[in-house]
Amino acid sequence: MSELIKILVLPSDTSGIGKYRSLDPHIYLNNHYSNEFFVDIVFDNVENVNFNDYHIIHFHKRLVRGKDTEWQVSKIKEIQKGGSKVVMDVDDYWLLPNGHPLQKSYKDNGYSKNQLSLLRSVDYVTTTTPIFASKLKSIGIKNVIVIENSIDPEEKQFKGETKKTDKLRIGWLGGSSHLHDLELLGDFVQKNSDINDKLQYVICGFDTRGTVTEINPQTGEEKQRDILPHETVWARYEEIFTTNYKTIDDDYKKFLLEFKEGEYNSGNNLPYVRVWTKPVTTYAMNYSKFDISLAPIKNHIFNVMKSQLKVIEAGFYKKALIASEIGPYTIDLVHCLKNGEFNEEGNAILIPEGRNHSDWSKAIKKLVQNPEMIKVLGERLYNTVKDKYDLNVVTKNRAEFYKSLINK
Repeated sequence: MSELIKILVLPSDTSGIGKYRSLDPHIYLNNHYSNEFFVDIVFDNVENVNFNDYHIIHFHKRLVRGKDTEWQVSKIKEIQKGGSKVVMDVDDYWLLPNGHPLQKSYKDNGYSKNQLSLLRSVDYVTTTTPIFASKLKSIGIKNVIVIENSIDPEEKQFKGETKKTDKLRIGWLGGSSHLHDLELLGDFVQKNSDINDKLQYVICGFDTRGTVTEINPQTGEEKQRDILPHETVWARYEEIFTTNYKTIDDDYKKFLLEFKEGEYNSGNNLPYVRVWTKPVTTYAMNYSKFDISLAPIKNHIFNVMKSQLKVIEAGFYKKALIASEIGPYTIDLVHCLKNGEFNEEGNAILIPEGRNHSDWSKAIKKLVQNPEMIKVLGERLYNTVKDKYDLNVVTKNRAEFYKSLINK
């Protein structure tokens, strides 16, 4: 093929979604397949873009920010009429559980209907897992292709070194929409009271930024203000990991409740550590701050359709993983216990749906009692993900997919 395949990429953002679904894959494609592809990446400012200068238009969730769905569908048809192929990427389902911070916004803006209209208008849809692809096909979406999330093992943030500490560190890394997931842990810290002197619990990604909407009861007027730190979901996360601050002394509690960035000067023997949020280019280095990774997710359709990115990240960092046996975590994970004993095939401890809070505590205790298995499980998980989700491997699949569009 003598002519370069020209691709226009329209990322939804520069955060984690933009990084994994749009930016990293296409920058890698442009740099390593420059004899076959030319990639342009444009953020929103598309007024002067001639879409039909490109063979393929790739966008995530929406074509152009600030335009209604009717305009976007019309624009997609216009692009297709000009001979270009339009590919929409989607990584999250649009039916959110009660309590999700975006639920009201999605409902008020008709997000579900808008997503379906876009999905039905494009030539191809890419998504993250076979589970989500199957769901999309079941509701009539055609030409669905799985292109997994992937990691560049040479990226600096995935080469962080985990330093040995006196305590075994139990960590969770995530964002602000996981309260119902973390509530699955219940009082797991309290249930570990007999071994907590050997443990340190770690929350990574702590972020007290945001706003809340207040409604005047007399006038009904809505007004936004900055959220106070103790009002954030992160404060609730912290209560779970400290049993409402009962596992820490008064001085440390006072320090934490000031919600100021910085480290408490008390060595590495603290029962709990808060790690503040980092940019998307360095956030994965948080995996170096703990030994065992927790991945609880509640069983509802939104979570079932999510990707297994937490598994991939933990695997590249060779972390022992304790995860819910739900949706995306059933794709690559194999339970490592049989009749209470470790087997030779498993690469994680899986907590079945509907089990009580004590199962998370029991899983941690099992690893405390068998510390050699922490490294073994980390190595097994790494071997599971290291090739399958390597950016180089996944980009080869993406390149073949794009070439097939042109050949058709």
